[in-house]
Amino acid sequence: MNYLAIVGTNSHVSTNRMLLQFMKEHFKEDAQLELYEVRDLPAFYEVKDDQVPEAVAALSAKILQADGVIIATPEYDHAIPAVLKSALEWISYTSQALTDKPVLIVGASHGSLGSSRAQAHLRQILDSPELAARLMPSSEFLLGKSQAAFNAGGTLIDEDKRAELDEIFREFMLFTQLITKLLSEKVTIKKDKKYVWQTQEA
Repeated sequence: MNYLAIVGTNSHVSTNRMLLQFMKEHFKEDAQLELYEVRDLPAFYEVKDDQVPEAVAALSAKILQADGVIIATPEYDHAIPAVLKSALEWISYTSQALTDKPVLIVGASHGSLGSSRAQAHLRQILDSPELAARLMPSSEFLLGKSQAAFNAGGTLIDEDKRAELDEIFREFMLFTQLITKLLSEKVTIKKDKKYVWQTQEA
């Protein structure tokens, strides 16, 4: 499996980034994880003359090529960070590359709840019509008090949390296989994909 692992923050020091880095190493025998930084994207704006920023087009290509996507989000004021929302707006407005893509949400926070409200917020966004991602049901990995969750080598310390992450990741690999099989057998009528602005009246 090849997964794109999106760091959902522009913070240079982030336990969500540490979580994805740990997952990349911990699951390297089972899957390849490529970390992606949303902080490298411009803030969302309505483009003119179909001029999609190069970084946005590159992100869309990475999503389309991946078997699935993993998003790690912190929680800011009970919601996802603006930089992550902006990245999703780019995808929604342009390529819609997340449509039918298997997605796993994980999250770390300094508090005890482990970004639970932000994860619920992100699920709602990803379920919107022009994103329409395939979210694995009944799955949450909530890492609370994350500043003390890793040792100096970046390893997740708590054995119970590691076991929980192992189970969720195994389920996500199976979920990815099932969704891929389902979509391959689905009879669809192919249509030329148009950007949103190409279908709007002047």
